[in-house]
Amino acid sequence: METGPAPRPAPVLSVRDLSVRFLMPAGRRVAAVTGARFDVLPGECLALIGESGCGKSVLASALLGLLPGNAQTAGSAFLRGLDLLTAGERTLARTVRGRLIGLVPQSPAAHLTPVRTVRSQLEETVAALTATRGRAALRTAAEAAAERAAFPATHLDRYPHELSGGLAQRAATALALVGDAPLLLADEPTTGLDRDLVDHTVDELRRHVDDPGGTEGAGRALLMITHDLAAAERIADRVAVMYAGRIVELADATAFFGTPGPRHPYSRGLLEALPDRAFRPVPGMPPELGDLPDGCAFAPRCARATDLCTGQAPPSGEVACHHPHVPEDVRA
Repeated sequence: METGPAPRPAPVLSVRDLSVRFLMPAGRRVAAVTGARFDVLPGECLALIGESGCGKSVLASALLGLLPGNAQTAGSAFLRGLDLLTAGERTLARTVRGRLIGLVPQSPAAHLTPVRTVRSQLEETVAALTATRGRAALRTAAEAAAERAAFPATHLDRYPHELSGGLAQRAATALALVGDAPLLLADEPTTGLDRDLVDHTVDELRRHVDDPGGTEGAGRALLMITHDLAAAERIADRVAVMYAGRIVELADATAFFGTPGPRHPYSRGLLEALPDRAFRPVPGMPPELGDLPDGCAFAPRCARATDLCTGQAPPSGEVACHHPHVPEDVRA
């Protein structure tokens, strides 16, 4: 008897039409994120890539409720039945941050307490997020967390100002992994690391995803924001490409980095800019998010653009482009 495909598991994170606007003086609005829509499934790593200033970190801050007071959000972002965009600060602080979402921050030095050693911060986090009790047990658990992130035991009794940027990044990664949160949000987790440590760090993040998630068995997921396309290729299952506040392509990672490759011209430009590929930069500069053009925001930089692109917004879907690449283009 034939059976149909296995049912799709419920997403760990489900984002629908997420938009963020910053209200500026004189009534000006900056469209930092517009209409973001994606799921992150159990056991999956979704890599969110794009140039600096495209809105990736703003999206992450929206999920954590860490936007400044002049931000307005719309849409929804459900994590285990909780809409992160409408949750109050008390819920975010006590239920979400650390417990449901583990954060590897983009600027780790700003997230480490400057007057406490790395060891004391790890032990405090272990005590808050796990059932571990007792001085010896907390010490052992903190050392194990440091080892997972390749943070040297000889530096555990140092203060944040005594750490290099790479060591601060590893300390922040160790703290993020402590709670075994169902969603790990890693914002540029490889900043300041050499290639070997990059591989170690992303492999550890991947192991977090591959673990079924303890007794609940609901599975874990990773949303990794990164400029490091080699790291994304190493561990991602899917890739989301962001440009000028919009996700312009969602693709399977194997197809994206291999054959047939990306379909959006901007995505192809990102890959072609890599030293081990064409080493050819994307021409031009991204638009200001407070002054986005009509039509497709990438049109002024795109060799495939037509009058349709400059006058009409691209279609929604997995590839937001009027003239996406298709396999026939690649064969030609």
